[in-house]
Amino acid sequence: MSALKEKLRKKIEEWRPRTTRLIKEFSNVKVDEVDIGQIIGGARDVKSLVTDISYLDPFEGIRFRGFTIPEVMEKLPKVSDGEMPYVEGFFFFLLTGEIPSDDDVKEVAQEFSKRHIVPKYVIDILKAMPVDSHPMVMFSTAILSMQRESEFVKEYNSGELKKNDYWIPTYEDGLNLLAKIPGIAAFIYRLKYKDAKIIDPDPKSDLGGNFAKMMGINKPYDDVARLYFILHSDHESGNVSAHTGHLVASALSDLYYSISAMTNGLAGPLHGLANQEVLSWLHEVYDKLGGKVPTEEEMKKFVWDTLKSGQVIPGFGHAVLRKTDPRYMAQREFCLKHLPDDPLFKYVDLLFKVVPPILLEQGKAKNPWPNVDAQSGVIQWYYGLKEYDFYTVLFAVGRAFGVVANIIWDRGLGYPLERPKSVTTAMLEEAAGIKK
Repeated sequence: MSALKEKLRKKIEEWRPRTTRLIKEFSNVKVDEVDIGQIIGGARDVKSLVTDISYLDPFEGIRFRGFTIPEVMEKLPKVSDGEMPYVEGFFFFLLTGEIPSDDDVKEVAQEFSKRHIVPKYVIDILKAMPVDSHPMVMFSTAILSMQRESEFVKEYNSGELKKNDYWIPTYEDGLNLLAKIPGIAAFIYRLKYKDAKIIDPDPKSDLGGNFAKMMGINKPYDDVARLYFILHSDHESGNVSAHTGHLVASALSDLYYSISAMTNGLAGPLHGLANQEVLSWLHEVYDKLGGKVPTEEEMKKFVWDTLKSGQVIPGFGHAVLRKTDPRYMAQREFCLKHLPDDPLFKYVDLLFKVVPPILLEQGKAKNPWPNVDAQSGVIQWYYGLKEYDFYTVLFAVGRAFGVVANIIWDRGLGYPLERPKSVTTAMLEEAAGIKK
């Protein structure tokens, strides 16, 4: 058993009594109340999920295992020839809650390296799909097609797998899948957009560096990949992609079903597609302003004109956050260092300065600050990845690391099948005192 797997086994066994006690002794303790607005409004802010891997604080942003994003970026081991932490070390951190040593990072990297080869039948499936297939459809299909590889299914069907050990083959499925999906994503990109000129992986490189190589994009895109995958990895359990993955897994569907479903949830314009829409809007603004970088006053006028016409400024505001998204700030720091003179980033920089005060003055936005989508696409565009519809695949690669870590822990703690109760509209009208 690997050191990571053994460490995880000990942590899960130490954690179980906490969950068991809460269920047995404190099941009747009320944690939240639900109103009609929350029921009809998509269960917004209803406290009904558990995850110790990440928490979205309205004022501090996402915390991974209790650490803020700046703390995570500072504490995790960095790649020797780059600025960003290893994705491998970050995954170790998500699983264990501990800052990894260099040896810990090396072990995870070795695990990924020996599991990275994508089955030939997956490649054949992708090549057989229509050329105009959306890359997210291709990505989800590739993941789902590997379900036959599931270690969890094999052991569950043997009839000998104990419930407390469900996490063990799930762990194996998780590492097998996470090792392969960066290569699958890069293959889809090269197949669709680069005349099928495929670049072989470098198993000696770290995950971020290897991904950049397979994409065919030079340094510092390896750091862009590491940063992107870390920032998009997890965001509590309630967002559509994470919750979909949890929900499917709660039925004891294996990780291939669960992560494919997660990917499908991420594909919508109200979720993972948002960064693509922001970049598209930025290009429209760029064209409307004649391609020149406006002054702050000119940008203010444009923003006011946009709002007065009934349109919104995409990339600003967040359902939970009440400050600038720390994920945005991490990317902003990268942009200020590596692409400060890029025209599109200058637009982003101006919007960062002028939009929040205008939205505050307008008085309609609870959170006038930019979120992660406001600039993530600009970085990809700058480094030559100009195919908008591929951006959500990048998001999905990162999100898989957080959802896989969560599902492994769900299995370790024996979380049950999710089964919320529905009510009828008539019941809600009766509760509201509406007379017919």
